[in-house]
Amino acid sequence: MSAYKPFEAARLFFDRAAEQLEFPDELRVLLTTPEREVQVQVAIEMDDGSLRTFLGYRVQHDKSRGPMKGGLRYHPDVDLNEVRALASLMTWKTAVVNIPYGGAKGGIAVNPRLLSRKELERITRKFIDQIHDIIGPRDDIPAPDMGTHAEVMSWIRNQWEKYHGFNPACVTGKPVEHYGAKGREEATGRGVGILAFKLLQRLGRKPTETTCAIQGFGNVGAHAAKFLYESDIKLLAVSDLSGAYYHPQGLDIPKLLRYSLANNGSLEGYEGAERISNEELLLLNVQLLIPAALGGVITESNVDRVQAEMIIEAANGPVTPMADQVLHDRGCVVLPDILSNAGGVTVSYFEWVQNLQHYQWPLDRVRQELDRVLSHAFEEIWQESLQRQVSLRTAAYMIAIRRVSDAKRLGGI
Repeated sequence: MSAYKPFEAARLFFDRAAEQLEFPDELRVLLTTPEREVQVQVAIEMDDGSLRTFLGYRVQHDKSRGPMKGGLRYHPDVDLNEVRALASLMTWKTAVVNIPYGGAKGGIAVNPRLLSRKELERITRKFIDQIHDIIGPRDDIPAPDMGTHAEVMSWIRNQWEKYHGFNPACVTGKPVEHYGAKGREEATGRGVGILAFKLLQRLGRKPTETTCAIQGFGNVGAHAAKFLYESDIKLLAVSDLSGAYYHPQGLDIPKLLRYSLANNGSLEGYEGAERISNEELLLLNVQLLIPAALGGVITESNVDRVQAEMIIEAANGPVTPMADQVLHDRGCVVLPDILSNAGGVTVSYFEWVQNLQHYQWPLDRVRQELDRVLSHAFEEIWQESLQRQVSLRTAAYMIAIRRVSDAKRLGGI
């Protein structure tokens, strides 16, 4: 996994689709080169009085289809290569579900678990001090990602508004009390569940006869697990940082959710299942595998032992390009990340729309609109895959880069 390079992986997936579309090299360069890359110094005083300096990044990839959109992650491994890859994925993700955005991504190289709440707030506000003039509701709209949450988005909104005045549309993923959208927290995981159902229907599978394993039990994995459990799909294993938990007759997901909530979000010590490793979870004999944690977990070193017949990429880039080709060649259906985890950005779009209109939707409308957008995008990708005889991933990229290319051409390069 240490050799996994997300920018190179994203470029390889892009090139496969560009070859199908017969795009010339100069157009590929235009579509893959970020419009702006910013690296800033974020220096703050820690609670003990010491001074620490962190590196912050914002990569703005493309704005030909609308304001740029993308999360902000706090993680010690954040670097320009990773942020650049994720920014390009946001461009294709927003285009795949056909919402009027471009792609961006940001991050700070820091471990938020080692920060106090006050330190987390200081580092967030200082970062916004550095980039406030390049983000905003008409330019680039941040959102939560790994290591950030709704309260961080409230700090971003508050700090940005000190410079530009009241406009809650400057950031999404906010608490409902701060003009956030109902259903935003569940959106990515719920989207994974919605798409799992669409995939099973297209493949002629019954939910009650489908077994599943989910790697990752954070916000995305937990909400996906809840949705699938309530839909009668049998979940045999889930995992988090403490390891994986397996039960051959199916896990009691409501019990796991209660345990995690009472244990500060961790499954450590859960006794209602057999303890296995995260690596073993990926290799279980299940029909549906959902990697919902880290990138680069299914590689050429373990792909031959992956038994799942269907994979839904809830995480960003969990399957490397070489492993993806092996899976496709043997008939494993992979639903790519640029569609699978697009539920979050879709509901972020709904939040932005509500903020601009100063009107809040009820939860039922948010869920109905999410189902409509993801279902339509899935059907477009499925039909493209059938017509062009390519994988769902290549079909998704073809639709996305065609839309971005058309927008650039029509707007004038």
